[in-house]
Amino acid sequence: MSTSEGRAAGRGDRARYTQLLDHAGRTTVGLCAAPGRAGARPWGSGVLIAPGWVLTCAHVLAASDGRRRDTGPDGIFGVAFGGRVVPARLAYDLSRPGPEAGPAAARADLALVRLLDPETEHPCAWLSDQPATLLEDAYIFRGHDQPGAGTEGDGGASGGAAAGHRGERVVCDPGEAGGPQDGRTVPEPGDGSGTRVPGEGRGAPAGPRAPTTPVDPFIAVRFGARDARGLQFGSDVRVTPGASGGPLLDCDRGEVVGIVKGRHQQDHVGLAVPVTALRGLGPEHLVTGAESLGPDPYHALMSLHDRWHWAGQELGRAVGPTWFDAQHAIMAGRGRLWGVQERLQALDLLARLPAPRDPLVVEAAVGEVLERGERPGAWLLRTWRDGHGALYQGSDPYTELRAFVHYLRIVAQLTADEVRDTPGEEAAGVRGQAARLAEFVQAKAVVLQPQDRRRIGPVRRRPRSVLVEFEPLFYDEGGQELFNWSVSEGYGQGQWLRVDVQESAGGVPFEQAREQVLRRLGGRLLRADGDAGPGARVRLEVAVPEGHWDTAAGHWEVAASPRRTARLRPVGPGRAVILRDQGRREQVDPAWLRRWQGLAAARELHALRIPPRPGAGARPGSAEAVWRLLETAAEGALPALCHTVADGFGRDAVGVALDTGFPAGLWPANGHGEERDCDAGCEEFHRGVRELLQGSGGVARLPELVRQLRAKAAEAAEEGTHWARDLVLLYDDPEDPIPPLFTDHPQVSPR
Repeated sequence: MSTSEGRAAGRGDRARYTQLLDHAGRTTVGLCAAPGRAGARPWGSGVLIAPGWVLTCAHVLAASDGRRRDTGPDGIFGVAFGGRVVPARLAYDLSRPGPEAGPAAARADLALVRLLDPETEHPCAWLSDQPATLLEDAYIFRGHDQPGAGTEGDGGASGGAAAGHRGERVVCDPGEAGGPQDGRTVPEPGDGSGTRVPGEGRGAPAGPRAPTTPVDPFIAVRFGARDARGLQFGSDVRVTPGASGGPLLDCDRGEVVGIVKGRHQQDHVGLAVPVTALRGLGPEHLVTGAESLGPDPYHALMSLHDRWHWAGQELGRAVGPTWFDAQHAIMAGRGRLWGVQERLQALDLLARLPAPRDPLVVEAAVGEVLERGERPGAWLLRTWRDGHGALYQGSDPYTELRAFVHYLRIVAQLTADEVRDTPGEEAAGVRGQAARLAEFVQAKAVVLQPQDRRRIGPVRRRPRSVLVEFEPLFYDEGGQELFNWSVSEGYGQGQWLRVDVQESAGGVPFEQAREQVLRRLGGRLLRADGDAGPGARVRLEVAVPEGHWDTAAGHWEVAASPRRTARLRPVGPGRAVILRDQGRREQVDPAWLRRWQGLAAARELHALRIPPRPGAGARPGSAEAVWRLLETAAEGALPALCHTVADGFGRDAVGVALDTGFPAGLWPANGHGEERDCDAGCEEFHRGVRELLQGSGGVARLPELVRQLRAKAAEAAEEGTHWARDLVLLYDDPEDPIPPLFTDHPQVSPR
């Protein structure tokens, strides 16, 4: 086939991709010396991927001897596109991790370049969110040799190369790029690799050689597949010098899937770094003196990318056709229920969420949707966007839609759970964005069949606590009070899911009910810890009725592992344990809420000793004195009792505190009775409580501070903490009331 025939075949083959190729050409750039420095030939190519950001190969920015290019002051060089050269600087180099990353750190021949003028406007290419395996309709692009240069038939694209045509496919084993190349593949000559181009001698003048024949703005890829080194591709013509760093475009998906890395020396086969290798981007790749993208640069970069593309679809924007429009034209008629418009909006919504707390959370969500259990996936997943890309499994359109709806629902719930108890405007904003994603999911789920809507409905949430509740029934013939009990997982704001219950007509005595609970509680706590996340220890909450306020739940011993013969360990030193009043549920008393809000707003907490000392206007131990003391207490006051609260004065005093709205209080499980007066031990207790509250930093931190005290006291790790060994913390949050236990009303769903 003659050159003219080959070029004609290439153009006919790409007719339906005209709009897409135009966008890809306009986002391809050339890297060169700083603006105003004449005579220097181009180094290589790159692609604009987010406002102010260019992705290229790291080796493009190195000279033939391996040193940095001859840049201007402060490392400034030029990026050529749209007929101009703008100043830029290297920001991230993925080929050279920092020393602290260790020898095993992932390395990829990728670099991120930042445009220095924030007002520079430019288009952005679409980076794929899924790994590439086989390529059929694909092209590579090369940046202009000279700013503003155009060639015959460029259709508005930038760059110069020769055309080929599509042919057979080659199937290779998938793998990750970034490793060493073999002896045959070398970086592209003419792009700074130091490899000589035939006919180019040491005394050759600087600058590119003029092409001898008209050329097209891109090269058609004849085949492409992924192997252990990256994306191998072949064309019917030699890869043009200077193409390194340019994009490899999969036209069938309308996405940039790779960055051209080099070519084989003797044939027309080249190598590209998959864009999924960008997932390895971390803070350690930041170049000294460059401006950072923050603690998670990959998440920040892809969020900028996705939000820019969504903004391009806003009504009233005076712009022409977008990359999305080109994708829509290509995908039209394929019958997909999760099309490019759903993907565009979903990725914008995901980009507005914080990064996942752990990449394993993304893997777990994808595994749940694809029903692959704990088996890890084939590709590294870093962000919610990556998880979205992992769901393209070649399924039928309905199954694919169901998977995406399920995944996004999980993400919305997990994100909301992360900040459900966090105060401030930032956390409120995250909750709002999670709600927007949930609304989007709800709208897309209406076309699912009822059984599928039910199946994806109960998304597993992160529990914050486990609640044990003892419900008094009546007294038996011997005068013994009988109980039923339940165990629930708590998700905050009064949302509970009952996970275990002992409900019988007769009930059992309190001690027997407690023993029944303890036989199962260890496993329940361990499962809740696992659902809450790596290293988490959920809070244990115990709701008891009057007469059992002396329950020392911190001393309860439960199984330390799921083993059948597991050892027993006390729960108090290892996790926060609080007591709740079983008589407060559902209806929130205004006094209770007012006291709670006062404690939350107080700059400093202080202990309110009960009974009051002499001189309060009434006999210190009288009911009138206690009522007066509690009713007139300041907002930051917490009752503290050294008496037993199981009966007598202490029990009455706690009852008065609850009736006057107090949500929190402190006392020892084994306080003294009325038969003796306070002694030195009582003074030590009250002094310890005062010190605890003065340095607490707020009521929300009390459960953890008390846990730390219990741990020190149990280990005798610190002198003066033995008074806290059996410390009981009443902590009754009216904004998270305990659920009804035995009722015909449905439970609040954890969804």
